[in-house]
Amino acid sequence: MEEKLPKIQCNGESTGKNRSIINRNLNNYFWGYLMILPTVAGLIVFYIYPFFKTLMYSFTDLGVFGEYAWVGMKNYVSMFSDVNLWIALGNTLKFTVIAVPISIFLSILVATLLNCKVKGLGAYRTLYFLPAVTMPAAVAMVWKWLYNGDYGLINFVLSKFGIQGRAWISDPKIALYAIIVVSIWMTVGYNMVIFLAGIQGIPDTYYEAAEIDGAGPFTKFFKITIPLLTPTIFFVLIISLIGAFQVFDYIFMMIPITSVALENTQSVVYLFYKNAFIIHEKGYASAIAMMLFAVIMVITIIQVKLQKKWVNY
Repeated sequence: MEEKLPKIQCNGESTGKNRSIINRNLNNYFWGYLMILPTVAGLIVFYIYPFFKTLMYSFTDLGVFGEYAWVGMKNYVSMFSDVNLWIALGNTLKFTVIAVPISIFLSILVATLLNCKVKGLGAYRTLYFLPAVTMPAAVAMVWKWLYNGDYGLINFVLSKFGIQGRAWISDPKIALYAIIVVSIWMTVGYNMVIFLAGIQGIPDTYYEAAEIDGAGPFTKFFKITIPLLTPTIFFVLIISLIGAFQVFDYIFMMIPITSVALENTQSVVYLFYKNAFIIHEKGYASAIAMMLFAVIMVITIIQVKLQKKWVNY
């Protein structure tokens, strides 16, 4: 009996220790899930539930007061035969193809310059980042005044040099490019901060070794900075493409609904807004939203697949 007592005591201590570990783990799980509960609730309420609700409505003829009738694939059939949709999709693609590469290029350039030791560096960084924290509605109103063909500041400055001004946001041929300029101006500062963090994360030893080998600034930029910055470029490319495909606020605020330039500037999201809240064809608008979701998802998947060929981790 005396020889078995230590074993019984040992088993009791082991069981108590295991229970203590289990209770501690359960406690950690409880507080962990409690901390993420607000985020999860927000995702469910504002993203997941509306997504499935929109998916359901895309198969219905949704009325103004919420009544609906199932119509199957009618909205999708109508959507792919809608000329306005293809024009809006073309405008969105043109906006994305032009705005995103220029924005990323300028952001990398500005981040590289602001990574140098210059006087007033903090002020420069603040000035470049300031547009990113300004409300898009306020930015659109200011730029709409700048672009005004009659009394805008841009045409006033051009007139001082004997240059004839343009109706920047009224001319269907150039209105979209005018909006692209505003978008680039808004996004360069935000992307610059991300690229600046990526550049500062590159070890100085690479640059020191390159200097010993006689490498100049351009060689170090293209052989060291850009290759080691590719993970950051990939991230910015993903979020920039998603944002570009969802462009709406600049067009809504700067182009009047009666403007002749609206057809050449309206995006897919603007077309969704017009069908949902102006024409009140919410079922058809839901189908447009799901189509845009599918396009963004496919492009994102392609980027993730292709990033293995050019991103250096």
